[in-house]
Amino acid sequence: TACCIGASGTAQAIRNSSLPEQLTFDLPAEPALGRGDFFVSPGNAAAVETIHAWPDWPQGKLVLVGPPGAGKTHLAHVWATLTGARIVDGRNLVETEVDSLADGPIAVEHCDSIAGAAAQEQALFHLHNLVLARGHRLLLTAAVPPARWRLTLPDLSSRVQGSAMATLGPPDDALLAAVLVKLFADRQIMIEPTVIAYLLSRMERSFAGAGRLVQELDLAALAQRRRITRALASEVLDKSGQER
Repeated sequence: TACCIGASGTAQAIRNSSLPEQLTFDLPAEPALGRGDFFVSPGNAAAVETIHAWPDWPQGKLVLVGPPGAGKTHLAHVWATLTGARIVDGRNLVETEVDSLADGPIAVEHCDSIAGAAAQEQALFHLHNLVLARGHRLLLTAAVPPARWRLTLPDLSSRVQGSAMATLGPPDDALLAAVLVKLFADRQIMIEPTVIAYLLSRMERSFAGAGRLVQELDLAALAQRRRITRALASEVLDKSGQER
């Protein structure tokens, strides 16, 4: 999601205006990606601790695994702040850029999504070797463990499967509530605790589901020029069929 202060400010202005329903826009929210915005729970505490212990990573590398929306990108940004690392999308890796990328610590996201893409697999293989040879740290993120990436380059597959791994677990109620509050706050929406409790009792139990639900509630509130209440939440949940 693009970090855009102007966009979220405009969204707030739209909420306070009397625009007709057909002129509602889904503007990007401004995500908060600092360490203080990451909520620690029993399901992710070990991963957070491992990220902060980056100088001691075995072989200088780590694979961070978790479902979509679990906080992998957020933790990658936390790690980048700690180390001065760059963050790149594995799906966009280009062989000609590997040498410059390997000049410092690097985080490569969506590594499980490059399976079968020969150019990206080759680029990641060379980046992996060059970063570590130069004494820097390497963070790889993925939705599933390396053994399930289905890479076609054997040398790359063996190297990533030999990496230390940290896992972000599924959310408990406390973490999911904190994530909901943060997602609303990213859109400059103050939400009542009773609404959060109601959402927790009915919503899909996943980070990705929380993201979709907050977006749907924001759009519905904008379109109908209503506050986000239990009544609106019930309508959106019934319409989206997102209930667990």
